[in-house]
Amino acid sequence: MESSAFILEMPRAGARGASLQGGLGRILPVMKRWALYLIAVPLGLVVLVYLVGLNFSLHFADIWSRDHQPKNVQRDVGKIPEGIAVPQEILRLRHKHQLRPLTEREEGTKIEELPDGIYGFSMCRVVALRATRGNTFSLEIQKHDGIIFYVGYASDEEIEQYLTRQKNFHILTSPHPRKGASSLFDIPVEFVSKCEERPVGDGYLFDLFVTAIPELQI
Repeated sequence: MESSAFILEMPRAGARGASLQGGLGRILPVMKRWALYLIAVPLGLVVLVYLVGLNFSLHFADIWSRDHQPKNVQRDVGKIPEGIAVPQEILRLRHKHQLRPLTEREEGTKIEELPDGIYGFSMCRVVALRATRGNTFSLEIQKHDGIIFYVGYASDEEIEQYLTRQKNFHILTSPHPRKGASSLFDIPVEFVSKCEERPVGDGYLFDLFVTAIPELQI
């Protein structure tokens, strides 16, 4: 009898084991999914925070670089930048008349009081010269043989009017060559009845109006 009871109990134990294994089989996949969620969510948050921070850094750097770029103010536009090589034709003209640059000590001195053989820079009103163009869009001024000259570039047609001693004409002059006006010339300041600074495009032109050309011996 005891042996038969033992035999009857064995199937019941096997059933409980099978039931336990079935429960574990259902629980383990669920636990695995939750484990993946627990890993993926924090990782996703880390990636999101990184991307947001990176985007903010790039945006901030872009704003900073724009704010700290040199501003293209009107007074700097159209002038000959410092450090650019002086055109050969201007160097030849300076050498021809054996000119030296104006010194900083001479800046502000009335041009009539300056010695011959110098060059500097000025706007239309040639009262005193600057040693460099600096932040101004100015013409080169040369003084030699007791005469003060505007030096600049203009068109061949306008220069021809000057050379052929025409009357009542304009010469649109700039400190550097420009399209259609790339010929260098110099003209005594006393020949110019009126000089006006005219804003054109990204710079200025100097409108030199000549009524008549007097006799001049150099």
